Amino acid sequence: MADFLLELPKAELHLHLEGSIEPETLHELDPATPLEEFRRLYEYENFDAFLRAFGVIGKRLRGPEDYALITRRLLERLHAQNVRYAEIIVAAGVVLWKGQEFGPIFDAICEAAADSPVRVRWILDAVRQFGAEHVMRVAELAAERVGRGVVAFGIGGSEERGPAEWFADAFRFAREAGLHLTAHAGESMGPDSIRAALALGAERIGHGIAAARDESLMRHLRERDIPLEVCPTSNLVTGVVKRIEEHPLRRLYDAGVPIVLNSDDPAMFRCSLTGEYRLAVSAFGFSESELRGIAGNAFRYAFDAQ
Repeated sequence: MADFLLELPKAELHLHLEGSIEPETLHELDPATPLEEFRRLYEYENFDAFLRAFGVIGKRLRGPEDYALITRRLLERLHAQNVRYAEIIVAAGVVLWKGQEFGPIFDAICEAAADSPVRVRWILDAVRQFGAEHVMRVAELAAERVGRGVVAFGIGGSEERGPAEWFADAFRFAREAGLHLTAHAGESMGPDSIRAALALGAERIGHGIAAARDESLMRHLRERDIPLEVCPTSNLVTGVVKRIEEHPLRRLYDAGVPIVLNSDDPAMFRCSLTGEYRLAVSAFGFSESELRGIAGNAFRYAFDAQ
């Protein structure tokens, strides 16, 4: 099984660039700060603490050169796992929050990815709790780069403090600009958060595990062929699922809901995409045949499938 999982061609559809930064890479960027101080940033007792840590780590990125380095490091790790295609989420909203210019940063990550054997596309992500104006600005940044590898626009952050209903105009603008639409939903909040994201036009749902609480919602996802980007280790580390035995991955799959496995923030959760497939075997009893189907889903539901 170990050889099978490593050799299986894979794609990542829910992967945050900033969440892939290892503490050692932060230390490489700032050798004056002790490595242990960086490692302490990667400890969080709940979901809100994780969001704060994500912001703190993002603030450590000073400019285009730093973003280029973390892009190269991420793509090296993906290639080693036989990941053939990746839609990498870039926290454009955090760049704006830091007061940095997004253009040179995006240019740097594109250049860093240019020679990678992994085929890369980009999703620009807004911070939903920052409000509608902020989210619209990120949608505009995404629309300006449709021809440069940006395939989608989405929202992340706190579902509770940034309800999807605020962002109808931004999602409409992004769709009209030719972007695909995605949203984190049903991660820390319930099924209604997923329904609100679908009402915005989201074509894929980031996490979406709360759908398992609602039979009619699972039926809707199955019938409309709307996939969930499931990230089991992420859900455990952030505490939205308390024990692996309580995770609804198997229930969602058995209900016919389209599923894709992802690593989310691999450095922050000490996981990898191959590790998520391994977890699907050890904790949920998925067979090789089932895993082949899930891996195939990742290519099938890609926004730039070829």
